[in-house]
Amino acid sequence: MAVCPRRSLSSLLVGLLAVTLAGALTPTTVAAAPRAPTTTDRSRPALDRVALDRSALDRPPLDRAGQWEATPAAGERWSIDLAVGGGDDVNVRSGAGLLRLADTRPTRRTRPAALAAPVAEGALLAPARTLAGPANRIHADLTAETPPGTTAQVQVRGARATGWTEWREAGGAPVVFDRPVSRVQARVLLTTRDPKAAASVRAVRLTADTATVAAPAPSPVRSYRVFATREGEVGGVTANGRTIQPRDHFVALPSRRGLSPLDSGDYTVRVCTTSGSRCEYAPVWDVGPWNTRDDYWNPAAVRENWKDLPQGRPEAQAAYQYGYHGGKDQFGRTVLNPAGIDLADGTFWDGLLLTDNAWVDVTYLWTGSGPRGVVGSGPLNIRTGPGTAYPTRGLAATHADVPIQCYVKGQTVAGTYRTTNRWNRLAGGQYVSHAYVSTVYGGTVSPC
Repeated sequence: MAVCPRRSLSSLLVGLLAVTLAGALTPTTVAAAPRAPTTTDRSRPALDRVALDRSALDRPPLDRAGQWEATPAAGERWSIDLAVGGGDDVNVRSGAGLLRLADTRPTRRTRPAALAAPVAEGALLAPARTLAGPANRIHADLTAETPPGTTAQVQVRGARATGWTEWREAGGAPVVFDRPVSRVQARVLLTTRDPKAAASVRAVRLTADTATVAAPAPSPVRSYRVFATREGEVGGVTANGRTIQPRDHFVALPSRRGLSPLDSGDYTVRVCTTSGSRCEYAPVWDVGPWNTRDDYWNPAAVRENWKDLPQGRPEAQAAYQYGYHGGKDQFGRTVLNPAGIDLADGTFWDGLLLTDNAWVDVTYLWTGSGPRGVVGSGPLNIRTGPGTAYPTRGLAATHADVPIQCYVKGQTVAGTYRTTNRWNRLAGGQYVSHAYVSTVYGGTVSPC
């Protein structure tokens, strides 16, 4: 824009004004702001496990160039780094600024092991981002090419003091959480049914802001009786990237909304025999059986697919027992059993002492609240009392997050993390030694 001096100004005044204006418009060099520590935890929040630097949370985050990002009135914005970084990323590769499937063939190493579906999949898990301020609405802008038979999707979750929300799809409509979250994590999911076709993602940009929502009504933790099958598939790869080991301890559910990142128990179930004589706490590390978008434990307003089914009834069960959806799953396969959960071999044989597929009672522990203990060394025996002389009633897998009701003093145990006489009481009057619990979050545990 040209700046015109008034006609009455002398030529000297005009020159001085021009010099002054030029100096004001010339950018000056300033010292860069010191780089603040950023949180790159890829799994569970550490909100209750370490003392928070509240002043750091009040500062805006850094962008990838190390500069402070402003938080505009429309919300805090940032982009996902699409570079493949570590073991949390499954069957994806990056290059030339694009994210693609590493292998488009549907094999035991490119699809969820519990699924055996005619589809290849891959996922990039981004580091969790600490927000400049609490937010409850997340929107994702995805720039991608998706040839026929392929999909590209962004899913997000938010961290609160009590743990992570479920994953939600952040596509055309934003994700709105029922409470504000302090941290956000995103993952990019790619799929293809055609080995000759693959989606490519060029950019993912997220926005976090606040929307007005009604306060959620308190609800008990959700628990349903479903049919369990043994997964097996030793040597296959789970949906979160684990190579399945003999006698492994985890479960698979037919939805990614409750899929834990590798080596975490952010989403843990308690699965028990119908008699209640044996239980195991196990992390959700795989997707299946049969479906991938059937979060049947959620109410119809939240459930991703099959909203006309009763809450707690898996689509595979409805298809098998009642001919629902023509007796087929989402891939068009004829459903051959009513399974709503798959159990890894260690959970099946050692945790529950099962010898055949069976009905079980499953509690989806992340739908509840209260303090949780993280089993850092397992499988850990669950006992009927606070000592090793008491009978065992099941197991708690490594990385499982177990709800703790209270604690008592009992036999002193020298464990992986400490020597202690503290025993944590779980549901049903069962106990685990605190010597093998790596940390507690989500609240204070009181004496019984």
